[in-house]
Amino acid sequence: MTFSTLALITSAALLGPLLATPGRTRAPMLIGELIAGIALGRTGLRDLHPADPTFAFLADVGFALVMFVAGSHVPVRDGRLRRSLPGGAVRAVAVGLVATVLGWLVAHAFGTGHAAVYAVVIASSSAALILPLLDSLALSGPDVLALLPQVAIADTACIVALPLVIQPSRAVRAAIGAVQVGALAAVLCALLCLAERSGARRRLHHLSQKRNFALELRISLLALFALAALAQQAQVSVMLAGFSLGLAVAAVGAPRRLAHQLFALTEGFFGPLFFVWIGATLDLRAFGSHPKYLLLGLALGASAVLAHVLMRLAGQPATYGGIASAQLGVPIAAVTLASQRHLLPPGEPAALLLGALITIAAATVAGAVAARRVPGPAPAATTPSHPAVPTP
Repeated sequence: MTFSTLALITSAALLGPLLATPGRTRAPMLIGELIAGIALGRTGLRDLHPADPTFAFLADVGFALVMFVAGSHVPVRDGRLRRSLPGGAVRAVAVGLVATVLGWLVAHAFGTGHAAVYAVVIASSSAALILPLLDSLALSGPDVLALLPQVAIADTACIVALPLVIQPSRAVRAAIGAVQVGALAAVLCALLCLAERSGARRRLHHLSQKRNFALELRISLLALFALAALAQQAQVSVMLAGFSLGLAVAAVGAPRRLAHQLFALTEGFFGPLFFVWIGATLDLRAFGSHPKYLLLGLALGASAVLAHVLMRLAGQPATYGGIASAQLGVPIAAVTLASQRHLLPPGEPAALLLGALITIAAATVAGAVAARRVPGPAPAATTPSHPAVPTP
């Protein structure tokens, strides 16, 4: 990789903000970044080579940071959400059961043998995508409070489950590695809580702010890279390392300055590079030679929306079920793991992303319908205030 390649990647990533600028579209920035990667990668001009070791490593760093930011935005400290936890857990489990059936049906219909992967993808929800959507629409009330625990539980469970099902022959080893990463993240969470109670975190924050040391960012990156190193040694995805650390930070409460620094670092460079890399790895030409993958993507997207909307039978409004179907982090993770380990045939990774894009479109429409049904002036959103992030 050269500086010319970095300049090309950075300029291509500008397509994300360009497509996201029109106010009515509310298109996540990663859509433009994926399109840019597709145009310059294996599908298009082939100017970007995703197999380049430096490019792939920087994309891994971006993957870990994207998942870190996503985990840090799961509202685990909100007491109202804890009261809604039982109902959210029941719906998340119910969606998982429906997804298991639909995943088997889709895998059987297309003869891929990836029923477990499809089930996890269909059952997933993206907290990092749904929270900004709810904020932008100013949706609030009991339906939102009931939705958020469901999304957080589904997001966490599917991220943990994905490495176990993506390659069943290594499931035991992946499970052991996941436990190790989770245990270290729990230790870090305990240390963060201790630092918060003792006042050490506040003293460090004031010193860092006064002297422009960026100590909190440096320590956060140290913890992230240490967890990622453990994940690599245990042969599990850095996805789990990033998301686990994000949850630990969310449990304590990230200072606003640190949140802005992480957001700038991720969204300014590493996140766009990661999504451009994902686009570059995809070979959409397989849709032409194997049209079944196009149908597979449509089936996966429709199945995910159906599995969540069926929670209408459990009392959840259909519009909020549609919002809960929004997914991206888990399909992106599945594509990343599959690309790194060459586990899926050409065309299937693109089908997974197509399914995810269908759920984003469905969630956007469902959110607009839910917002129109709010009587009178829109009340303040009940979701925690945070920068919008383009991930899982």
